[in-house]
Amino acid sequence: MLSSDMAGIDLIDELQLRHWARTNYVPADTRESDWHPIVHDEMRRRDEELSERNHSLQAGMGNDS
Repeated sequence: MLSSDMAGIDLIDELQLRHWARTNYVPADTRESDWHPIVHDEMRRRDEELSERNHSLQAGMGNDS
């Protein structure tokens, strides 16, 4: 869900920030604290997607850890 009203920016700007975040994804411990909150939000979403994917891959291999 888009949250442009939350940050006071328009939809196009939010989409651009989210695209930038996906294109320039880095692990949480290497993210700059002064990046826009939308960038952090989208990278957190990507973290969740990667975590879910890794969990699914492990489950498919018979590893539940």
